[in-house]
Amino acid sequence: MSETARTGGLRERKRAATQAAIERAGLALVLERGYENVTVDMICEAATVSPRTFFNYFGSKEGVVLGALPPFPPDEAVHAFVRASGPSVLEDFLTMVTTALSVHEPHPELSRTRRLAIQRSPELVDRMIARMSDLEDQYAAVLLDRFAAGGRTPDAEPGLEDEARMVVGLAMTVLHYVMRKRRGSPVDAAGGREAIHDAIDLFRRATGDAARGRP
Repeated sequence: MSETARTGGLRERKRAATQAAIERAGLALVLERGYENVTVDMICEAATVSPRTFFNYFGSKEGVVLGALPPFPPDEAVHAFVRASGPSVLEDFLTMVTTALSVHEPHPELSRTRRLAIQRSPELVDRMIARMSDLEDQYAAVLLDRFAAGGRTPDAEPGLEDEARMVVGLAMTVLHYVMRKRRGSPVDAAGGREAIHDAIDLFRRATGDAARGRP
């Protein structure tokens, strides 16, 4: 490994450690005192960083508690999905999203603390819902591009946008199930794809039973 690569790797590890320290300090304070009673200065003191360092990593205390949004698939993955013509749009969509998520492995304990902090603040719950709504809008637009590439348009099919949003909603449900199932397990692309395929099989069985009127 070259000296440049070693230096770059060390810099990234130090950056990740500083970010995690700020997040842990902020979340601990929010759980202890309540979101409304915590200030940026308090977080800086607890994390032993300067306000300048804080704002290099986060734009606000809200950003510390909510954390980063799940990574959106890169442009090349989106283009490949739009051009694909597989029989299952849902499965293709889930594969694209899961692959993007596999490069982002949140620390289990940090994720648990974050969920608790958000659940205790109606303001943060509303902000998280708004952020996820924006993300779902972006995904729905990608699905409409996929439909358009296959010759389907909202003008010809008035319910097409609803279909796109239904695919996003189903995908989010499957992903939520997978995340709960794999909570605490290592996140990797192969394991994520296997879990998604298992979840899709289970989804097909459940919807098939429902369609046949089985309990």
